[in-house]
Amino acid sequence: MIDILLTPIALVVILVMMHSWFGMGILKRGIIFTDLAIAQFAALGSAVSLGYFHEEYFYLLTLAFALLSALLIAVASQRNIKLEAFIGLLYVLGASGIMMVLSHSAEGMEHFKSLLASDILFTPPWDVAKSAIIYAFIALALYKIYPKLTGFIKELVFFSLLALTVTSSVQLAGVLVVFVLLIAPAFIALSLELKRPLLSSFYFGWFFSIVAIVVSYYFDLPTGYTIVFFGALLSSSIVLLKSKKV
Repeated sequence: MIDILLTPIALVVILVMMHSWFGMGILKRGIIFTDLAIAQFAALGSAVSLGYFHEEYFYLLTLAFALLSALLIAVASQRNIKLEAFIGLLYVLGASGIMMVLSHSAEGMEHFKSLLASDILFTPPWDVAKSAIIYAFIALALYKIYPKLTGFIKELVFFSLLALTVTSSVQLAGVLVVFVLLIAPAFIALSLELKRPLLSSFYFGWFFSIVAIVVSYYFDLPTGYTIVFFGALLSSSIVLLKSKKV
């Protein structure tokens, strides 16, 4: 049993650390659905690969669509528009595009379900290692390059690195898992005004993700959806109970 759980646990440990940092930035910007829109566009790219190219150019198309959405959001963030509404439209554009692309595919709905939340219990160890290498380079860029930038370039780099992160994450875990790992840990840490918020978000993300993996294993539940359920349930419940009346 331990052997089966080690790989998905290692995966969520890495995913939580990477996504919590971006989640902090997204919540502070007040554009909550940015990651969901980018993840949906990344999923649209993979759907195009499946629907029209027999899964050729899979990573290239996934990354290209994610970067396109990141560019659009970065440009929109510099304009005087209702940014959340714009991002919401990008999300439904990506979601409807996926359904249109996969509508004539025999395994279209199965692929769509895996794009939303994958069964990470059976993720190959090599995929985890490969993503860890990609995330390490992204973390290095965030540490060395990102703090030195300003203005539009800084925003563009933030959303582009988020797109690169989401491209790998969507393939491994799915759109909904990416969303909950980005938002739930950061939401808890910032809402409760915890000391060392980033580290606190790591602990919370690790806790609900690992518990969800164990529960999904013992009760034969879909792992990705179980992570989403536990993350959304715990974070919303804790914040609601701890918050004060206005």
